[in-house]
Amino acid sequence: MRSLKARIIVSALLLVLVLVPTIGIALHKAFEQQLTDSTKEQLQAYVYSVLAVAEVDNGEPQMPPHLMENQFNLTQSGLYAVITYQTGINPSTIAWRSNSSIGIKLPSNYPTPKTGQQTFAPLNIDEIPYWIFSFTVSFEKAGNVYPITLHIIKTQTEYQQQLDEFSQTLWSWLISLMLVLLVVQLSWLWWTLKPMAAFVREIKQVEQGQTQQLSSRYPVELKVLAKQINTLLTSEKNQRSRYRNALADLAHSLKTPLAIIQSQTDLTPSSKEQVANINNIIAYQLKRAQSGAGQAWHVGFDVDDVLSKLVRTMAKLHIADAIDIQYHSAANVMFKGDKTDFSEMVGNVLDNACKAAKSQVIVSVAGDQDNCRIIVEDDGQGISQSQQQLIFQRGVRADTYQKGHGIGLAITQDLVQSYQGALTVTRSDTLGGAKFTFTFGANSPQQ
Repeated sequence: MRSLKARIIVSALLLVLVLVPTIGIALHKAFEQQLTDSTKEQLQAYVYSVLAVAEVDNGEPQMPPHLMENQFNLTQSGLYAVITYQTGINPSTIAWRSNSSIGIKLPSNYPTPKTGQQTFAPLNIDEIPYWIFSFTVSFEKAGNVYPITLHIIKTQTEYQQQLDEFSQTLWSWLISLMLVLLVVQLSWLWWTLKPMAAFVREIKQVEQGQTQQLSSRYPVELKVLAKQINTLLTSEKNQRSRYRNALADLAHSLKTPLAIIQSQTDLTPSSKEQVANINNIIAYQLKRAQSGAGQAWHVGFDVDDVLSKLVRTMAKLHIADAIDIQYHSAANVMFKGDKTDFSEMVGNVLDNACKAAKSQVIVSVAGDQDNCRIIVEDDGQGISQSQQQLIFQRGVRADTYQKGHGIGLAITQDLVQSYQGALTVTRSDTLGGAKFTFTFGANSPQQ
């Protein structure tokens, strides 16, 4: 979840996926409570209609053969009426039951609320759910009080059917609403985050060297940032150019005095050697100072474009030695740095490989947009393990050809390290000579 875009999308999806079902559950509970209250009021109305025709004679309730509500008269209609009274130790002796309850196994125990009070609760009869509404009243006759409890029992079939229909309709609409909201949310997020995606894409283009500046077609929040980055890119480019020009002027100004000193005939051999060392040191330090690493962070290019030209150039330079240079290229391998530095690094190693090779050199490329690995192999005599680390020190030579001053690999190693890369040398399993491996990017080992 390091991506801001992913966080916004996930939070928006969670909002829809949590909020809508929560609303659905709340609506379902509210409807269920309303339906339960409606059922209770309905049974209470039945109680009043039954009590309106009830009488007590000799302590026992007397009811007409037929009630006004026809469901009480139809057998197993799902609506039943029962009157109980207290006799002895049994507080719920059945005194009367409606015709609709004939053939129905009624419970043996009934709730007995106090006089003038009522109860409403679910009831199971043979594992079938019912509602039971109980109400206790007292009849007074000839100075005697006769309390009875009227129970209205109704099946939950109609109740459950209405609840299921409402639930099905509710969730059908809510699921449809969730899908619509998800589409709207994703579309809205895509439209809102579109400038961010364009901003990241332009940053990538700058890194790969495809463009030099960011555009200004951004919302206010990003436009300020884009402007600051453009200012930084322009300033850094100008500063690097002035810095390199100044170094070039310095090198040029030192070259003439040193040449005059070297032309003196009265110089001792030791003095000539020191002047040569000064030349080497100036060249070495200028190469290090002119490196674009750390400054050209935004510049990138396709390795194949530069390396293929470098291989062709080396093949022409060593045409007299009959060196066969094989190049194994790879597509979409990027090097984030300066082309001049890249050519300097690989060119030094490739030139040494051509000088050390007997007849063959292989250059291989591998990697992707963020990692780059270049391997240069030759079929020469190779480099012993004792010299594999020493050759990167300034002035140390491991070759047999007498050209240069032994600082090429030292400069190369410094350039590689300035790009947080690694340069290693081993023996080539393919050709038997030396094998130099450049590694840049996230997979580069620590120096």
